[in-house]
Amino acid sequence: MSPDQQRPDQSKADRSKADHRTRLTVFVALAANLVIALAKAVGGVVAGSPALLSEAAHSVADSLNEVFLLAALRRSRRPPDTRHPFGYGKERFFWALLAAVGIFVMGGCFSFFQGVEALRDGAQEKLSGYVAGLVVLGVALLAEGASLYRAVHQARGEDRGLRDPALRTVIAEDGTAVLGVCLAIAGMALHMVTGQVVWEASASLAIGALLVFVAYRLGADARDQLIGEAADPELSDRIREQLAAEPEIVSVEALFTMRLGLETTMVAARIDLVPGLDSEEVEEVLVRIKGALAETFTEAGQIFLDVTDRSAQEARESPAATGERGGA
Repeated sequence: MSPDQQRPDQSKADRSKADHRTRLTVFVALAANLVIALAKAVGGVVAGSPALLSEAAHSVADSLNEVFLLAALRRSRRPPDTRHPFGYGKERFFWALLAAVGIFVMGGCFSFFQGVEALRDGAQEKLSGYVAGLVVLGVALLAEGASLYRAVHQARGEDRGLRDPALRTVIAEDGTAVLGVCLAIAGMALHMVTGQVVWEASASLAIGALLVFVAYRLGADARDQLIGEAADPELSDRIREQLAAEPEIVSVEALFTMRLGLETTMVAARIDLVPGLDSEEVEEVLVRIKGALAETFTEAGQIFLDVTDRSAQEARESPAATGERGGA
């Protein structure tokens, strides 16, 4: 097998391994959130704690989102077909958008509801279950912290890092969960010390605001990618430089890129070739340039080159076409 054949195969194998690690990270987060959600829900009902119930809703939302992310990892690797000739890479962005909606609705809105209800009902007399609730939150903090550490460690160890929407969502969820648990602990502890439920209600409202903010950021990123986000400027500049360096290309009139998935980018360029090439020579040049681009930029899954009609362009710019006349 030639080196040119080995490189795409190696890149595909690397992507498969990265997906396997991401899938394992999501499974770890899912298992942790399911156990934590059950513990928080039971503790919240026993203690009557709005902050603990808000955190239970937060964990339930995270668990559902991890299911979405697992679906994204599986479905986004389907090969192109006649109905989707550019592949299914954007499945990751779609399921990441659903995860953001889940965080907003199930986590943020319920947390706001719990905070408002606590403020309306006033102080509660029964605080005996709060000690057990704080223990539950302490265990949850350790579990969420371990899941966050794994996700961050994986992101740092991979080239694609936070470009993976599944991995980025897990990090956002776990990071928000750690901060949310800290807010819940503070609210419950202050409620126990002062007897004022306003502290715990404020913690629930703060958790809700935090979840709404995270959901907005994740949703905005997914939206940009779904409607057609360009490749990184650095990648576009490198592609333009390589095209401009080709001896048969006079100029690169336009360059367009769009991310089709996590590691797949569409490249479309309008180029001006040197004059004097016949149709067969033009075809050979385009095939060679496309092959060189695909070899250098493995993420360029689709490459389109449009050759400008130089003779027509010169005719349009000639003095006769523009109505100019020379002097006598």
